[in-house]
Amino acid sequence: MGQISIGLRRAVCVAVLALVVLPITAVLTAPGAAAETRKRSQAQAAAASARRMLTQLKVAGALSIRGYSRKRFQPRWEHHKGKCNTREAALARDARKVRKNAACRPVKGTWYSPYDGKVLKSERHVDVDHVVPLAYAWRSGAKRWSQAKRRAFANDLTRPELVTVSHSANIAKGGQGPQSWRPQRRAYWCRYATSWITVKRHYRLFVTRDERVALLNMLRTC
Repeated sequence: MGQISIGLRRAVCVAVLALVVLPITAVLTAPGAAAETRKRSQAQAAAASARRMLTQLKVAGALSIRGYSRKRFQPRWEHHKGKCNTREAALARDARKVRKNAACRPVKGTWYSPYDGKVLKSERHVDVDHVVPLAYAWRSGAKRWSQAKRRAFANDLTRPELVTVSHSANIAKGGQGPQSWRPQRRAYWCRYATSWITVKRHYRLFVTRDERVALLNMLRTC
């Protein structure tokens, strides 16, 4: 009987300990694991959608740059809301703790540049980049658009065409496509490729063969 009682007490202690430890372990590990799983699933779903959209894009050779001028798209940033133009609206959207002056210009804030991971605390070091560059869009079919459609493209805050980045990253990118330039941060390649494809799909711009291969390679990082 004594041996049975000791064994029973041990079994009860182990069971009680398990009831205490397991919930604590779940609390400590589940939120992080769940968030990571959710993030991975979202990235994979976005990549799958982007691949489908990419198959719907026409593949063709790049058009001539002849006739291109930034002014054909954007003589200036368009008026957006109140006193704000599109650039100012994008800067306010992407900033933390932004403060604007009476003319809507951000005079204080913190911006994160997803291309290179830089944290910027001055509006002077920040650019609003066109994910699909204007010159690249021109060669992808936009040269055949109306002036009004080109202006709408250059000021589009609805699609993922405008992103706040560091001035240095924007200069390095220039008018290049993904076959020639990619964000310095490999962790952003998935988002960059899906944004690029989303914009091109919406505006029915075509892709070159090299561009398509580069986009598919970037989507493999999702």
